[in-house]
Amino acid sequence: MSRQASIPLPGGRAVKRLGYGAMQLAGPGVFGPPRDHEAALAVLRAAVEAGVNHIDTSDFYGPHVTNRLIREALAPYPDDLLIVTKIGALRGDDASWLPAFEPDELARAIDDNLTKLGLETLDVVNLRLMFNARRPAEGSLTAPLKAVADLQRQGLVRHIGLSNVTPTQFEEARGIAKIVCVQNQYNLAHRDDDAFIDTLAAEGVAYVPFFPLGGVSPLQSAALSDVAARLKASPMQVALALLLQRSPNILLFPDTSSVVHLYENLAAASLTLPDDAVAELDVIGR
Repeated sequence: MSRQASIPLPGGRAVKRLGYGAMQLAGPGVFGPPRDHEAALAVLRAAVEAGVNHIDTSDFYGPHVTNRLIREALAPYPDDLLIVTKIGALRGDDASWLPAFEPDELARAIDDNLTKLGLETLDVVNLRLMFNARRPAEGSLTAPLKAVADLQRQGLVRHIGLSNVTPTQFEEARGIAKIVCVQNQYNLAHRDDDAFIDTLAAEGVAYVPFFPLGGVSPLQSAALSDVAARLKASPMQVALALLLQRSPNILLFPDTSSVVHLYENLAAASLTLPDDAVAELDVIGR
């Protein structure tokens, strides 16, 4: 598995399978400014210098924090850099996560992302469903997705993805717009989307796990630690390598605010897990 391995997107863009997630650059609870402004800029610059061409962000991180950092650190952007953002939520004054599905809210979110990033068009916009903020839950996405598709027709969005969705919602979405990616929670211990990943792979749709390393509760397992020790790798590298081997349509964007952890994460792209290690790890999530 090569760090240079990539997934083609419509329009001829190729995205390397291991990218970078900017969420942790905001303050505690993804709210407020970073603990260390200069360190946040350094991580973003190190990611691009290391060859990352896929950054995941949202203007509701902070809010407005990570997008401003990305612009300060990286603009003018490299030609091959794909910036992926999310809309569909707002942050309350108490740091709560609130649904924002109305057409005017979605249009404002697009404008906020464009303005803070300093772009005229957003490469990929994921519509984040909030029927349940913690997990996919059924509910019609037709109205909000039609609003996003209208913004795409206006030239403000190149590609549309979905986040926190069920297979039923994905099928509903396909009748409204071309969907290039699905972003759901998936990692070593959270494997609910196994069948969904296979469906998307057959359709040529990228699957992008969020919390690939566990999110606020980092992955911990004796089996994971044992495999990592045998392979002379870190547990987090093994966890990422497992996802890369799971299916060729998987893209990863592990979040970190540390340059050291950034390099550690990127090294996972060159780690190949033997079959017995994969079998041992697969038991954890099932």
